[in-house]
Amino acid sequence: MFEKRQGIIIWLHSLKQLKMLRKFGNVHYVSKRLKYVVLYCDMDAVDQTVQKISSYSFVKRVEPSYKPFLKLEFESKVDKAKEYDYKLGL
Repeated sequence: MFEKRQGIIIWLHSLKQLKMLRKFGNVHYVSKRLKYVVLYCDMDAVDQTVQKISSYSFVKRVEPSYKPFLKLEFESKVDKAKEYDYKLGL
């Protein structure tokens, strides 16, 4: 149902060729001041897409996003002294 997607950050020399990048995936964000584009594509095709995009002359650098590989469930660590105070109602 949902396709696994991964972001690719593309640093450009110029934003004139921005429309060419739309054929590789969904353009999520464009920074005009810093000249970069955030593009989302299928996780299966990320390596091929990065190679194709980096071969263009108007591209400075291409970086895949590591967000799908990060653990996003966090655990809270409670201080024992504070836990005791909360039980007493202080």
